[in-house]
Amino acid sequence: MPEVEKSPKWATAFTARDMAQIAVFAALIAALGLPGAITVGFSGVPITLQTLGVILTGAILGARKGTAAVAVFIALTMIGLPLLSGGRTGLTALASPTAGYLIGWIPATLVIGALTAMILPKYPIVLGLLINALGGIVVIYLFGTAGLLVRTDLGLWAAVSANFAFVPGDLAKVVIATVVAKGVHRAYPGLIRA
Repeated sequence: MPEVEKSPKWATAFTARDMAQIAVFAALIAALGLPGAITVGFSGVPITLQTLGVILTGAILGARKGTAAVAVFIALTMIGLPLLSGGRTGLTALASPTAGYLIGWIPATLVIGALTAMILPKYPIVLGLLINALGGIVVIYLFGTAGLLVRTDLGLWAAVSANFAFVPGDLAKVVIATVVAKGVHRAYPGLIRA
C-alpha cells in the first residue's frame, strides 16, 4: 500500500479548539473598539485600543490562527457590523484615508505570529518587545503611510510624520502585549504550533 503524503501543518484544517481561539480573539479586537477613538493630528487617523488586540492576537495565537482571527474580524466589519472604534464599519474605514492601517493589521499579525513562533518556548521579553514593535508598529505604519499617500494629497514626509503622534501610545501597547503574551505562553505552552 503506498504511503499517504501528509499535508504540512500550516495547511491542515483548524480544530474546534483553534476555531474557538480564533473567535475569542476576533471578539477581543471588537471589544477593544468599544471605548471609541481619539483623533489626533491633521491626518484624521484615530488612536484606538484595537491595535493592542491585533498585537496580542499575533503574539499569542501565532501567524496562522492569529491572521485568521484578524481576517474574521475584518470580514465581519466588511459585511456591515460596526465593530471598529467609533462604531465604524470596514467599508467606511476603507473609504477613508486610514484604510492602510486597517489593511496593515493582517500582515502585522502574520509577522508577529511567525516571529513569535521562532522564539518559543522561552519568549524572552526583549525579543518579544522587538517582534511586537516590528509587527505592531512598523508594519502597520508602513501600510498606513501608503494609505495616506494614496488617499490624501500629503507628501511622503507629511504622511510618515502623521504617525509620530501615535508612537508613545503604540509603544505602551507593545509593552502590554509583550508582558501578557509572556504570561500566556508560560501558562499555556503550545498555543502556537511549529
